[in-house]
Amino acid sequence: MAPSVEISIPNTTLSHTSPPHTVYHITLRLPLRSFTVPKRYSDFSAFHNTLISQTNAPPPAPLPSKTWFANTVSNERLREDRRDGLEQYLRAINESDDGRWRGSPAWRAFLNLPTAVTTTGSGSTNTSSRLHAAITDPASTNAPITDPTLWLDCYRDMKSHLHDARLQLSRRDQETTPQKQHESSAQAKKSLVRAGTIITTLDDGLKNIGASHSASSIGGGEIRRRKDLLINARKEKDGLEDLLHAMATKSRLDHAVASVQDKEALMNVGNAGDGASSGRRAPARSGRVLGKETERTRELDNDGVLQLQRQMMQSQDQNVDELMKIIIRQKELGTQINEELEVQNELLKLADEETDILKGKLDVGKKRIGKIS
Repeated sequence: MAPSVEISIPNTTLSHTSPPHTVYHITLRLPLRSFTVPKRYSDFSAFHNTLISQTNAPPPAPLPSKTWFANTVSNERLREDRRDGLEQYLRAINESDDGRWRGSPAWRAFLNLPTAVTTTGSGSTNTSSRLHAAITDPASTNAPITDPTLWLDCYRDMKSHLHDARLQLSRRDQETTPQKQHESSAQAKKSLVRAGTIITTLDDGLKNIGASHSASSIGGGEIRRRKDLLINARKEKDGLEDLLHAMATKSRLDHAVASVQDKEALMNVGNAGDGASSGRRAPARSGRVLGKETERTRELDNDGVLQLQRQMMQSQDQNVDELMKIIIRQKELGTQINEELEVQNELLKLADEETDILKGKLDVGKKRIGKIS
């Protein structure tokens, strides 16, 4: 049965690259969410060829042809016609009674759709079961992750765990009781451990996909892109773990400060009692109120309490130093992530420029071939 998804291309934009190209914004409306996927015409062309190779049949609607003597960047009418043609092309596949194109990996990968839940007539394991097995216990399955689409599903599941961990940390910061804070921290820790396990599984699966030479294997550029996704995911997980440790350290500091304030209040009460009883004999314990003693101070004299307070202040200073190191580490991680993103953006710009240059050379070659023939 066809997935309940609505597809449209409501608008187009021009990229900020040099030279610019047209970007078609594909809007997909699923039952629970909506999102937009930006694509250029070359992406549609590559997808069309992959779709035919996987299904051995042309789609129900033709792909709008490429123009040689005009471009969509400078011709608004041509850009609108191609937008409408690409929208009709996708809608024809989505609304066709024949679901072979919608069930192909190329369709799901092109639109970033979640894997469809389908079963064979013999009752074999469906894709959702394979995803669950690959995430929960990949060592128990004889076939580790070798499907690029299954790899993307695992990656989305890992990102959802990181998102849950971030929500739990935000909730922990808003809680007022220690019990609720502990529960939020435990849930965040559980999600981070889960995400770390999936990251390891994804790393192994990416090695398997890279070593595979099957028809469904992906190119070297996509392998590098997915490696970058894993690197960023690891950095995000490490940053959330550092934040969790920092929150735990801050809680210990708050409890220690509250304890010191209670002791200072205890000593102030004793000093006030000494002033009020001028002319009378001071008590043997220098005004310490027995009812406000703790297990740690009950057996100590005044010098012992003072020494204990100094030790607690020294411990607090050490905790502050540890917290400062964690904050500095988070700042360094943020700086490194920003530098990595700048490098990746420059690489993408260079790759786009090289692609346009190569495209121009191919166009010139085709024209020359046409003149010769």
